Amino acid sequence: MSLEKNKAIVRRWIEEINKQNLAVLGELVAPDFFHPTHKLRGPEGMKQFYAMFLKGFPDCHETIEDIIAEGDKVWHRFKTTGTHKGEFEFGPIRLAPSGKKVTWTGVNFWRIVNGKVVEKGSVYDMLDFLKQLGVIEYTEKAKKLFPEDVK
Repeated sequence: MSLEKNKAIVRRWIEEINKQNLAVLGELVAPDFFHPTHKLRGPEGMKQFYAMFLKGFPDCHETIEDIIAEGDKVWHRFKTTGTHKGEFEFGPIRLAPSGKKVTWTGVNFWRIVNGKVVEKGSVYDMLDFLKQLGVIEYTEKAKKLFPEDVK
């Protein structure tokens, strides 16, 4: 497939997830799909992951900041926003709704073969995400080392 077609698959995935259309994953995800970051397999693994996330953040919306492709791989830098309106379970984390609006950033990488996503991984700022939710707080030492107003 062409680089542009591979990028179009990633864009479509994100557009449909933003609409909460999890059914599209059955079309875009290969049966042997693997997500190494979250240890997810197949279309059902991804559907369960997004359902869990959308339960906690029903207004979750991802924006592509940059996207590049080479060979069968696509990378994109993203910004996601959402309001913590529902119960959120993520690994060992269990959080009752806080009502807090959060923003997180990161990079996703994808491998696409014959029009299907066979691998997707993620690297994102979970520390800042948990800080925004009030799960963790910076110590006084950390505030001096990592001032929040530095851009």
